[in-house]
Formats: sequence, C-alpha cells, structure tokens
Amino acid sequence: MESFLDTKIKKLNGLNFFRLGIFFLPSTALFSGIFLLISTIFAVRNNGGLNFRDKWNYPFIFVAILMLLSCINAFSGWLSWVGLANWIPLFWCFCGFQPFLNSSNLRKQASFFLLAGTVPVLITGFGQLWFDWAGPWQLMNGLVIWFVSPGGQPEGRLSGLFDYANIAAAWLVVVWPFSLASLISKNTSHLKRFFAFVMAICIAAALVLTDSRNGWGGLVAAIPFVFGLSSWKWLLPLIFMFSLPIFLAVLPGIDQSIQEVARGLVPKGLWTRLTDIKFIDTRPVESTRLSQWKVALDLIKDRPLLGWGAAAFSVLYPLRKGLWHGHSHNLPLELAVSHGVLVSLILTGTILFLLIKSLFEGVVNNNYSIFDRAWWTSAFLLVSLHATDIPMFDSRINLVGWILIAGIRSMIKRY
Repeated sequence: MESFLDTKIKKLNGLNFFRLGIFFLPSTALFSGIFLLISTIFAVRNNGGLNFRDKWNYPFIFVAILMLLSCINAFSGWLSWVGLANWIPLFWCFCGFQPFLNSSNLRKQASFFLLAGTVPVLITGFGQLWFDWAGPWQLMNGLVIWFVSPGGQPEGRLSGLFDYANIAAAWLVVVWPFSLASLISKNTSHLKRFFAFVMAICIAAALVLTDSRNGWGGLVAAIPFVFGLSSWKWLLPLIFMFSLPIFLAVLPGIDQSIQEVARGLVPKGLWTRLTDIKFIDTRPVESTRLSQWKVALDLIKDRPLLGWGAAAFSVLYPLRKGLWHGHSHNLPLELAVSHGVLVSLILTGTILFLLIKSLFEGVVNNNYSIFDRAWWTSAFLLVSLHATDIPMFDSRINLVGWILIAGIRSMIKRY
C-alpha cells in the first residue's frame, strides 16, 4: 500500500514546480531557482528532449557557442566564465518554460502567481520606509536571507527585498500590467476586483516610492497597452493632458515663465528627479550614462569580434575614467563589450523580433486576451528598461525576463 507521501510525490509535476518557482522568485532566488530547474527537467523529459526543430532556438544555440569562444582569450579572465551563468542556463530555461505557458489560461495563472509572490516585496518596502524595518532576516539557518535596508536603498527610496531601488522598480514594472489586467478584466468577480484594486494601488504607490525614472515611465506606458488599441482614442489624449505639465516642467528650452508655472503644478520631487537638478553641481561626468556609453563604444571598436569577456567593463572603466561602474547601463552595448558585436546583434535582434511579431499578431489587432496583452506589455517594458540600465544582473529579474520571453514565444506558436 502506497504511503501518503508517495502519493503526493507522484502528483507533483513540472507545472507545480514552475508555479512554486515563480511564486517564490522575488523572495528567494535559491529555492525559486531549484523549483524552476526541476520544472524544466520535467518539461524536457515529457517532450522527449529539447525541440531542435524550433527555429527560435537556433539563435540562442549559436550565441552560446560564440560566448564560449569569447571566454578563451578574455581580458576579464575567470570572470568571463562566471558571467556565462547569466546567459547559457537561461537559454535552456527559454525552452523548458514554454510547455507551462503554451495557452492563454496558463499564462494568466502564471501572472497571478507572480502577483502573489510580490506581496512580500510590497510589505517589506513599505515597512522599511514607514517603520524603519531592517534586516537581515533569516530562515532555514540562513538559506533564505532578506536584506531589508532601513529607509530604503538608497536612503529614502523603496527597495524592499532587492539590493537597490532601481531593481525593485524593474520587478514592480513587470507585475504592474498584470495588476491592471486583473482590475479591468470583465470576468473578474467583485471580491477579486477589490483585491485587484488594492494590489494595483499598492504596486503603483511602491513604484512611485522607488524614485526610479524608469519605473515611473513603465507605470504610465503600461496603461494604453493593457487597455488595448480601442481605448487609445480617449486614453492617449487623457495621458497627454496629465503629462503635459511634467514635460513643460523638465524639458530644456521652455520659456522660463511657462516652466515656473508648470513646476508649480508638478510635485517638486518629481521634476527635480527627472531633471537631476540636485546633481548638476556635484555629479562627476564619469558617473553619467553618456560617459559610460562612450567608453563602451570605444571598447567595442578595439575588440568588435569576441569582446573583452563578461564583467570586463567593470575592470576597464576605472582604468580609463578613474571611477568604478559595474556595467555600461545599456544591455546591447554590454553584450558587445563582453562577447562581441555579433552576439549583441543576434541576441537583441531575436528578442526584439519576437516582441514585434507578437505585437502585430495579437496586440495591435486585439486578438490577444487582456492578460496576454498584459504579458506582452510586461515583457516589452522589461526589455525597454535595459536601454538605460541592466536590472537582469539580479538573477530574479533575469529569470522573470526569460519566463516572459518564453511566454511570448508560446503566444506565436502554431499548433
């Protein structure tokens, strides 16, 4: 006679592990990663191995080979081999996650698990700002550690379970479209709509409190895509009307009298953050994005084929500018510096083509459900964030990014 435990184990499948993984993702990268890895093993086993007939896998296989070659004579030495962990295992995940996202309903359920897993981020974020909560808090003898900085990291900016406010903002931008979809979906019951409303308000407030300009942009940009093209005739003018005073308050070249009126209407913390006015006299040029991008372009010119190796920018930038920066704040440039122009073009181009193809197949013509529009919006916004920052160097953001991309691939499949 089978034991109760044996029966429970037999009922476990890849989908259970996948959903556990995405639920625990913001809270613990360790256990989430284990659950997600197990789910991909189930997926590959149940599908008879990797699907090498899928043309979308070819670019990632080719890129993986080029990345391995770039490590052989890398300037960054052993760091280059370690840096492969940010990419090659995730190419495997791209294939392994798709069976759990191959229907609109599965993607909808996955979005609910992502939202539910965000609750600890919100609680710790508000707690650190309003009640000076401070970590580290440990579970299971230190296997799970929550580093919560009192007052936020940097000071005054909500970071929650993440190391930095901009990373927290990236996660909140990912889940924000799902909270919107839950709120406005016609099939949501009154009780669920109430909880969706509370969740949406909390996520929006947390995004504002991250003081992240990218986060603020994502907060606004998600709305028209989730609502759908049919709403644009009234929604876009409304967004423009509310945004106009902000543009007038921050854009250069605006008549001073007009700008003063606009700045009187817009909260000071908003327009000073958008203009970085408080850093004008104190911020060195070497700390700006433009300086980092210029150095990255110079490095690419010197080694365009296979690059300098992963993490090379963090070693070379101080040598050239005397100030340390961990990355170039632009993912295509970072890829080209680390692994060469060809890797950057293929990887960036493949992901953008997936987004564009799914955009015209379902988002533009409203063929997708509201939750699939939210899924596309989430993926698009996270990819866009990597134009001026690289939050994917946090493993949790990296994993959720590939979950989203795997879902996009599943949307455009023909069965």
